[in-house]
Amino acid sequence: MVVDLKNKEEFKSMAKLNTPKGKLVRKLGVNIFGNPKFDRLLSKKGHRPGQHGKMGKRPSTYALQLQEKQKIKFTYGTLEKQFRNYFKKASQMKGETGFNLLVLLESRLDNVVYKLGFGPTRSAARQLVSHAHFMVNGAKVNIASYRLKPGDVVQVRPKSKKLDIILNSIKMVKGDLNVSWLSVDKAKMEGTFVNYPERDEIDLTMNEQLVVEYYSR
Repeated sequence: MVVDLKNKEEFKSMAKLNTPKGKLVRKLGVNIFGNPKFDRLLSKKGHRPGQHGKMGKRPSTYALQLQEKQKIKFTYGTLEKQFRNYFKKASQMKGETGFNLLVLLESRLDNVVYKLGFGPTRSAARQLVSHAHFMVNGAKVNIASYRLKPGDVVQVRPKSKKLDIILNSIKMVKGDLNVSWLSVDKAKMEGTFVNYPERDEIDLTMNEQLVVEYYSR
């Protein structure tokens, strides 16, 4: 069975950002793309871009809410409509909407491929998934937003096991995987989605409540 990339929204979610990544990182004040070069950029130019970037004007509540939404949205590589759909689904689930939103995003196949160490960044993992380099439970899947469930097994396809980008990424993971809700077998190039993450296992710099407030206006 092959899961094909058919809907336009998923295709759009993989489109390149119109805003330069470096500018986005500086604007949001956090390395949302995971590339070390943006850490260096923030250390040199931590202020917002533009001639007024160094001014200490206090942002409004709305501005803080919008910035947090943008930060989380760009971190996981989704576009506005897709992110809004995630929020709508999260609000219909039991429990806290903000936490549900983060769990939905963390359960994306591209995010899990990144967390397993098969891709150096989320954007690289997203591209690898879209090029059909991975299988889920033995079936080829090329949809980055494919939602994983506990027990699902993610495998590098046999023909993709010699790709330098995957091999080099795996080499960067030293020792055991530092993600308790995932397990990985580096030798077999496969990992298991053991369980949904708890809140303290997801990026603590994210303030999902601000996103809830943004959509509740």
